[in-house]
Amino acid sequence: MTASHAAASDTSSETRKFLVLLLGSIGVVYGDIGTSPLYAFREALRPFAANGGAQPEHIIGLISLMVWTLTIIVTFKYVLFLLRADNDGEGGTLSLLALLMKKTGSYMPVLFFAGLIGSALFIGDAMITPALSVMSALEGMKLVTPAFSDYILPLSAAIMVCLFMVQSKGTEAVAKFFGPITVIWFLAMAWGGLIHISDDWRILEALNPVNALWFITHAGWAGLIVLGAVFLTVTGAEALYADLGHFGRKPISVAWFILVFPALGLNYLGQGALVLADPSTISNPFYLLYPEWALLPMVILATMATIIASQAVITGAFSLSRQAVHLGFLPRLAIKFTSETNTGQIYVPAVNMVLFIGVIVLIFTFGDSESLATAYGISVTGAMVVTTLMAFQFLRAVWGYRAITAAILLAPLFVIEAIFLAANLLKIHDGGWVPVMLALVIMLTMWTWTKGSKYLKEKTAKNDIPLDTFITSIESSIERESSSAPVTVPGTAIFLTSVPDRTPAVLLHNLKHNHVLHEQNVILTIWTQDKPYVPAQERVEMTRLSKRFIRLDITFGYMDEPNVAKALTVCKKKGFKFEIMQTSFYLGRRNLIETPNTGLPRWQEKLYIALADFGIDPSAYFKLPPNRVVELGEQVAI
Repeated sequence: MTASHAAASDTSSETRKFLVLLLGSIGVVYGDIGTSPLYAFREALRPFAANGGAQPEHIIGLISLMVWTLTIIVTFKYVLFLLRADNDGEGGTLSLLALLMKKTGSYMPVLFFAGLIGSALFIGDAMITPALSVMSALEGMKLVTPAFSDYILPLSAAIMVCLFMVQSKGTEAVAKFFGPITVIWFLAMAWGGLIHISDDWRILEALNPVNALWFITHAGWAGLIVLGAVFLTVTGAEALYADLGHFGRKPISVAWFILVFPALGLNYLGQGALVLADPSTISNPFYLLYPEWALLPMVILATMATIIASQAVITGAFSLSRQAVHLGFLPRLAIKFTSETNTGQIYVPAVNMVLFIGVIVLIFTFGDSESLATAYGISVTGAMVVTTLMAFQFLRAVWGYRAITAAILLAPLFVIEAIFLAANLLKIHDGGWVPVMLALVIMLTMWTWTKGSKYLKEKTAKNDIPLDTFITSIESSIERESSSAPVTVPGTAIFLTSVPDRTPAVLLHNLKHNHVLHEQNVILTIWTQDKPYVPAQERVEMTRLSKRFIRLDITFGYMDEPNVAKALTVCKKKGFKFEIMQTSFYLGRRNLIETPNTGLPRWQEKLYIALADFGIDPSAYFKLPPNRVVELGEQVAI
């Protein structure tokens, strides 16, 4: 093959890969934001419908506000700005926090709690989005036949069961199936809007942002309530950022500009023109865009699209939970990699189950999309405000902007999002407490795990023996053939510890109970860096401490699979010779016991112990050979 043919083949392969990612990003990343037209305009019109109907200027102003909200928040903030604020290709609140920690050199309490709040709000959003989207789509069947009303709840639950069951197949498999359907969905939305714009050409005035400003300043108290519904147009923008690692910046950006944004804009303009021409369509402007023969196909397509919408936040929640585990915000969870070529595509069984239970509870608690829509918005707007605040620090710490410059650039965005958040907070008493409660529970969980782990580490460190002192003592006793010296046995023992300069408790317990020491003893510490991936050649660092002791540091990125057995193969190239079948991995298993008058409140003690029990076994998490692991237990009062 000539060089030109090889280059052409590589180009063709890259093009195919890009198109696959482009299609996948449409199917997964934009599934959530792509279903907002189902309910956003309808919910925004509801206060006016209750007061005798909306005036033409209100409809034009409302559509203008929706179009420019999409433009400012999604296009400018997320697609053009935040997709560039990645941490080695990974996005999301915690990825941004990790990047800032890396640049500032510390957690910084404000950044730490901002990251917790943002991630907690996003997970709350991941529970509400599937329930709201699927019920909204199925309720369109009532336009086909009112008798369908009794089947909406059970069918919504059945769809959720199927959706969460297929998550284990992986994002790639799901995206291949969902992508083409979502493309058809966006084209159908664009067609529905396009055929109705001519119903009333005045709707094109909505493209002028002055009309959006007029609506905000003249709509009064009802307008503030409406703003909460307007923000439904950008639900899914945080998922767009969180899913960055699954597909990459370029496919996500291209998909937005060539298909998603034009389709959404046309559909909202069409809905506005329809209501201007026929105010009776205010009850369900989305479905009434379509002729009667297309109604049933659109309901079916909308149902599939809303299932896809749920996928965007679910995959985002998986990415976020893995980042939380590696950053020490959650206990170790089982994480399954579902793609051989893209390590960003994962499945987290525990998170999948929590989300599923939350979605089912929300479906049967609220009963319909109208009730659940009032609960929606707080989690989305809250997460966006947090992201904007963190973006301010990003501009300063990473891109080197002066504080005043960063503030000027982000102030308009912050003001807009703060107004939307205030509007959504008005719904606290009417279901808005649900996302707040969910976020509080999740935030307290992550804070408790972080605080408890730090407290436990400080407490156990008080009884630690310096490693160099221990090695000197034990080597000396063996050389002197002291009666207290342990018996030397063949093979290699690897002792896992989180504090490399202190003697691992499991090593001391092994000497105390078994009175043996292996020919080779490895003090292994596993580190997680504040960047997503660590190259294999930089992963292992080895230090010879004495004749019998070696210190080994293995470093993973927070998006890497922590496979210790695989990482150890690099050690042979560095001169550390061992046979895996003559190597034992020693782990200490702590049995945590509650004690009064300690550094943690009683409720946090109970929660921390429960979380510790919930976490996956370290041997499974670090992919240690199951038949080569020895566990020695100890009781620790917390």
